[in-house]
Amino acid sequence: MPDLLIGPDPGDPRLVERVAGQDENGEAVEISVPTERPLTLYLNGQEVVTMMTIGDYPEYLALGFLLNQNMLKPGDAVTAVDYDAEIETVVVRTAGCTDFEEKLRKKTQTSGCAQGTVFGDLMERFDQVTLPAEARLTVSQLLALLKAINTTPSLYLEAGAIHGCVLAQGAQPLIYMEDVGRHNAVDKIAGYMFRHGIGGGDAVFYTTGRLTSEMVVKTVQMGIPILVSRSGFTAWGVQLARKAGLTLIGRAKGKRFIVLSGAERLVRD
Repeated sequence: MPDLLIGPDPGDPRLVERVAGQDENGEAVEISVPTERPLTLYLNGQEVVTMMTIGDYPEYLALGFLLNQNMLKPGDAVTAVDYDAEIETVVVRTAGCTDFEEKLRKKTQTSGCAQGTVFGDLMERFDQVTLPAEARLTVSQLLALLKAINTTPSLYLEAGAIHGCVLAQGAQPLIYMEDVGRHNAVDKIAGYMFRHGIGGGDAVFYTTGRLTSEMVVKTVQMGIPILVSRSGFTAWGVQLARKAGLTLIGRAKGKRFIVLSGAERLVRD
């Protein structure tokens, strides 16, 4: 099992439930299914959004959501993140005032599961990011990374019906987050990186979800030069990846994969 900084805890009883049913032969079965609960996010006393989540790492989810929606800037001073499990709320407090009412008025729905949301201009920070051109990933590292992720104990292996995202360096997974929507999983990683001062310039980002425009934008905003998925692509996701110079690797299963952007970072060893 890889040595993770933080990762899934499939043994946490809060995250799965045992549910009785019948199989195709009418036999009684009992399976594990992920939990799903609301989490309401506040920024300095202002309600922002209610998200559906499995409920782990709410503080990182809150910070990552605000960062990826451009409501919180990387240089902002966060003075407190308070989570109340009883009323299912998390409050992020900053040293200075924030003004995001206009973003709330511009709220739009995005494609994908769990109805992820993007506030304001999707490209607000996208065009300002320059990804490191010198970053490299060898094919052997990529294949080893896929194997390490697939053999790590996870809620997906325990119960299925869940998305996972991983921040890695080369073949080594570092941060592994899961949730009912890939939006939440990537936000948890963004929040952890922000809280612990981790940069993305030498990192690889892996997701189980499709390589959509939103996944590309969030990866670029985190400054990560290489994005990998076991799933496929959307046309706009590819277009944005090429615009940003992001290496985009999809349909990565076993020893197979397809690169549609930034192939110069992939070293075929």
